[in-house]
Amino acid sequence: MKKKINTMIAMILSISMLAACGGGGSATSSGSGGVAAESAQASASGGDNNSAAEPEAPEETVQLTASAPSGGAPAVYMTTDISLEGLMAVYEALNWQPTGSVAVKLSTGEAGNTHYLSPDLIKELVQLVDGTIVECNTAYGGSRANTAMHLQVAKDHGFTAIADVDIMDADGSISLPVAGGTRLTENFVGANFANYDSCLVLSHFKGHAMGGFGGAIKNISIGIASSEGKAWIHSGGTSRTNAWGGEQNAFLEAMAEAGKSISDYLGDGERIVYINVMNHLSIDCDCNGNPAAPDMHDIGILASTDPVALDQACVDLVYAAEDGKSLINRIESRNGIHTLEHAETVGLGNRTYELINLND
Repeated sequence: MKKKINTMIAMILSISMLAACGGGGSATSSGSGGVAAESAQASASGGDNNSAAEPEAPEETVQLTASAPSGGAPAVYMTTDISLEGLMAVYEALNWQPTGSVAVKLSTGEAGNTHYLSPDLIKELVQLVDGTIVECNTAYGGSRANTAMHLQVAKDHGFTAIADVDIMDADGSISLPVAGGTRLTENFVGANFANYDSCLVLSHFKGHAMGGFGGAIKNISIGIASSEGKAWIHSGGTSRTNAWGGEQNAFLEAMAEAGKSISDYLGDGERIVYINVMNHLSIDCDCNGNPAAPDMHDIGILASTDPVALDQACVDLVYAAEDGKSLINRIESRNGIHTLEHAETVGLGNRTYELINLND
């Protein structure tokens, strides 16, 4: 059936419908939860006001069904079960087989941070794909600014115990072309990225001090960028040595364009898939050694072959949450939805998606 309803409510209804019928449910959304953010007067220096009124989202035509993916909008698979079983369920729903050498891109987390993905949660999946955990050094100092320190943090946080860890820019950068960009013509990534044929992207979805939120797109753009590549993206393609002081929308657009270059490099997206874990939903990134404590509930694990659809679905679920105001304000104060807008414009993916709930 079709109704003119608020997309936030639609997401909740789709999960409630699933529980009532005991089967898999899906909801098609055009991502209107993010549209509320488009009206925000945002900048990188904007403050957060956690007591702000709850943002409004426009009415949207949403189809609620109880079926398999229709083959139109990209599928986003979801479970509320944040466990090994839930993680394996969303991965298996993707029906994807990696080829060749597999990079598993995640954030090892800054020293002092405890919100990063638990090695215990991801261990079995990483080993199933025979993956190497990959990262690149930071451009802002901290405990992961050089390879030796970064590997020590990876060890301290338990990642070297479950798989090999490759700091891909230990030997510098390589350049990937950016097709159709307005900010970038090339993207500088860790040189060792060339050693991998497929990529499994495991992202902890959360807020971010500069991007508003961090999910799949940030993980493949800033995350795979070398240290100089991070500065290049943050500056909107104006500096390979200075990450600071760039124009906010230029940074967001460069991030989307860098992500597109990664997808293009991996067989136009055929050799890369994405999983977002929505727990420990702080307004701050895992790159922050002293992040704000989460003040909203854990939501679940989502997966897709489309990073734009996946991140949009996560944003919509935050907008649907009664306790999501702090994270919504962080997203809006940084104009974070613009990353999704530009990513769709340059062809990285689609903001319209079909949410398929895998809960029993």
